[in-house]
Amino acid sequence: MALAWTAATDNVGVTGYHVRSISGTTATPVGTAGANATALTVSGLMAASTYAFDVQALDAAGNVSEPSNRVMATTNGGSGNADLALNRPTTESSHTQDYGSSNTVDGNPNTYWESANNSFPQWLQVDLGTAKGVGRVVLALPPTTTWASRSQNVAVQGSTDGTSFSTLHAAAAYTFDPATGNTATLTLPAGATARHLRLTITANSGWPAGQISELRVYSA
Repeated sequence: MALAWTAATDNVGVTGYHVRSISGTTATPVGTAGANATALTVSGLMAASTYAFDVQALDAAGNVSEPSNRVMATTNGGSGNADLALNRPTTESSHTQDYGSSNTVDGNPNTYWESANNSFPQWLQVDLGTAKGVGRVVLALPPTTTWASRSQNVAVQGSTDGTSFSTLHAAAAYTFDPATGNTATLTLPAGATARHLRLTITANSGWPAGQISELRVYSA
């Protein structure tokens, strides 16, 4: 993954840049770029995962600037493991204003589905087109830090015909924290197959509604 920034051309003392990966309160250096650089390629990242990064400027005396604003980046699904839900048809139990369920499969983490308020349970469903092997569901909320950390109680059901559903993942609480990408990964049973996947949300500690910005489905 290549990260880009604007060089501090007005600061002639800059001799380079540190790029750091952020997880919670821990910052891990992932590379150093020269004074005139505006990008750095970061390797060794997991497929279909969201990371937080920041940048610090260095000078000849060894001083290090305050970190930049954090940037969120999501890697692609990797070879043979594309997002099966991307741009697929969706349905929902309800939505408020213009926050419809199609926002969850548009590839844009800043758009989101929000159900009717104060009325649990709520559900969100995607049609994968044909029955496929499904191994993992990745859920996201908008990565901006204006979204405070929250927990949502989520269950996953699957169906091959859109009528008869079986439980693929029992209800459990998942934490969405912007400091670590605002995502949650739900691992499905080995050999699970579905055309229709339904998420049922029964609680949200941050808002009295179901909220999902990205619903990504992977075969493994």
